[in-house]
Amino acid sequence: MSDEGTKILVVGAGAIGGVTGGLLSRAGHDVRFLEKNDRAVERIRSSGLAVRTPKGEFTVSPPIFADVAEIGESMDIILLATKATALPDAVVGLKPLMKPDTVIVSLQNGLCEEIIAGIVGKEATIGCVVGWGGTMHEPGVVEMTSKGEFIIGRLDGTRDDALLKAQNILAAAAPTTISANIMGHLYGKLIINSCITTLGAICGEYLGRMLKMRTARNMFIEIVREGMDVAGAMGLQVEPVSRLDFGSFLRGAGPLSRLRRHTLIRLIGFKYKKLKSSSLQSLERGERTEVDFFNGYIAARGRELGVKTPLNEYLTACVKDIEAGRRKIGLMNFDEPFLAAYR
Repeated sequence: MSDEGTKILVVGAGAIGGVTGGLLSRAGHDVRFLEKNDRAVERIRSSGLAVRTPKGEFTVSPPIFADVAEIGESMDIILLATKATALPDAVVGLKPLMKPDTVIVSLQNGLCEEIIAGIVGKEATIGCVVGWGGTMHEPGVVEMTSKGEFIIGRLDGTRDDALLKAQNILAAAAPTTISANIMGHLYGKLIINSCITTLGAICGEYLGRMLKMRTARNMFIEIVREGMDVAGAMGLQVEPVSRLDFGSFLRGAGPLSRLRRHTLIRLIGFKYKKLKSSSLQSLERGERTEVDFFNGYIAARGRELGVKTPLNEYLTACVKDIEAGRRKIGLMNFDEPFLAAYR
């Protein structure tokens, strides 16, 4: 299957979009960017997109546009790398660029695929889990901070030529596999983000220090438990994330099982000790977080299905209080009376 002539649009030139689009551009694919950040547009137009990876650094100069109307041609594949908070307006705005066979691949956090499919249809939607880390040092300067893979799939688990083409193209950026249970992979990553990203946003600590605290580890376990209860009610088989099998993780109630869970969490904290919550970074920039697509999603589906998710409800409210300026970021948030059971 040839990818020659395939027109690719990357929406968002931040960490994930910038790295992915930069690597595809370097590999010779026909890539252009859509980006609303004026500084990023100006930098990439004048000096190119600087990409750092574990294998080295390079600069590419793909076309970049600030408005959909400037593009003037239809796309074959759209890689959506905006924040989840930009949906659904971002997808609606892309409709003029779509042909009957155009597909949108979501590189976003959360289960954005459900929203995308609701706007453009399941046949135009491909789910994707980004298994590597990235950061934007400044507009137009991005870095792949850890190695990993893409996992892609159709929402109904089927395979088709468009999915295989997306696999071939994305493989130029990172190893890419196809899953018949992409929703299970996406939900697994959602649970991890609900633990790590949200707790980090509330306390303001890097992951290593945060997961040394018993309160944080106990909340980590309960977030997973509530999330898996909701998944069970949804009839969803949740896939492991980085070898963390959530079912095995929760199994057992005795002292040895509790010790095993806490030890595993501490190992995660040690391995990723310098990881800073993306939601914390958003809050520090005065931006909205994606909490509605993490803990908020678990809580909302729990309400729909009659599953109690009190901790995810509480943590969602805490982040929203910080966003609104009613609460400050800090370890004092772990001392709230509601969290007494987790100390």
